[in-house]
Parts: sequence; C-alpha cells; structure tokens
Amino acid sequence: MPDGGPVNVLCMKWGRLYGPEYVNALRRGVARHLARPHRFVCFTDDATGLDAEVEAMPLPELGLPEGHGDTRWRKLGLFRRDLGGLSGTALFLDLDLVVVGGLDAFFDLPGAFRIIRDDDLFRPKPLRRLRPGRDRFLHAVGNSSVFRYGIGAHPYVLDDYLADPEGAVRRFEISQQFQSDRLAAHGNLDYWPRGWCVSFKNGCVPRGVASYLRDPVCPEGARIVVFAGSPKMSEVLAGGGHRWHRRIGRVDWLRAAWEG
Repeated sequence: MPDGGPVNVLCMKWGRLYGPEYVNALRRGVARHLARPHRFVCFTDDATGLDAEVEAMPLPELGLPEGHGDTRWRKLGLFRRDLGGLSGTALFLDLDLVVVGGLDAFFDLPGAFRIIRDDDLFRPKPLRRLRPGRDRFLHAVGNSSVFRYGIGAHPYVLDDYLADPEGAVRRFEISQQFQSDRLAAHGNLDYWPRGWCVSFKNGCVPRGVASYLRDPVCPEGARIVVFAGSPKMSEVLAGGGHRWHRRIGRVDWLRAAWEG
C-alpha cells in the first residue's frame, strides 16, 4: 500500500487522561520497530513536553454543527479529506498500547483499510449468539486502537456522521462501531491477522488460578499489546491492576518495551 514516500504514524492526545510521556514512549517504540522512513504525528490540544521528534499538529476539526459539543467521537476527524496537509499511508495508534514487535508488516499487508477485529481481543461470548443479528454485527466491528488507511481516501465515514450526528449516536454505542459499519458498506473493511495485536488481559495474563502461578508473557508473534477494558496500562506499569480472580505478576518485559 505505501506509495514510495515516508509513511505516517498518527496518534491523538487531548484532555488530561494521558500526559506527554505516553506520546514520547509510543514514538520511541515506533522508532525502534519501524525500519522504513516515517513521520510521527500527534494531533493534540497541548504539545507541552513532547519530544522534538514528534510533529505536533492541532486536533482535526470534526465540523459538527454549532452548539453540538459532543467530542467523544473525535477520532472520526482522521477521515477528513484534508488532514493537516498530510498525504499517503497512515497507521493510527492509540496511546494506551505497547509496541513489542516489527511494524513494517502493518504497511506491507495489502488492503484499502486494515484494523483489529474487536472480537480477536476478547474471549468468546456465547450468550451473544442469542441475538444472531447483533452477534454478526459485533463480530465485524473493528477496534480502532490500531488501523491503517490512506489519508483522505475514506471521507464518507466523516461525511455520513456529520449528515446525522444525533442519529449516529442513537444507533451506535461507540464511534468504532459506526466507523466499521460505514467502511463495510463501502467494501473497505479488512482486519489484521489474528495475533498481531493482542489484549494484555486476555492474551498475556494466564487465566484464573493460573495467574497466581505464572507471570504474564508476550505471545509469540505479537507486535502490539493493547489494553482493552481493564486493567489500564497505567495500572499495570505501576505494578497494579490485580483483581481477586486475576493476579498481575511481573511485567518487566512490558515495562522495558514501553520505556525502551
């Protein structure tokens, strides 16, 4: 998919949930694991504390009608036709993830749009099958923690949201559901191979009693560890995140990958 020039790696930071250290650690992880030339861009409302190697840009405008203050779906701004003057191929990464393996393959895999299949991050949910239509839809939803696309190539995602933002929020619980629905409608929804992006809780931590006997491990072939649900990455890196039914043991490998 890359057009021959440098590729783009994008992230977003707004509000106070994540500090600049998350952006800087992510940038360093990308630099260690992405061999091809690239730009690392952070769309943010506060560039204080970001490394010099991070290109800070203003958050992309959603273009919501005046008085519509809902910014929970801010990621959809990445589908603007004009995204800060950027062009070419982009890999978007959330801030609460850890790069543990090579990233070049994320650009080599063909397809107009690639994303994590959300179900790949979680254990099976048998009761969901009681509603087959709902089950089929949720099985197709992509988790927007890690996705690759051509900048400006899918403006219909944002256009369709802006055509009826209230209706979109009414029909879909979160933006990645709406995003997946629109991409699938245009035949542009494909997924990463299972195992490239893994859930820390479900893919690294032994289940149940076994978590008291063994420490979390990085699965073979994993390239990115994603923190979907709880525990949060900040809890785990600080030595916490335990529950009565799940112990979080030593995570030296994860901390080393994050801190570099």
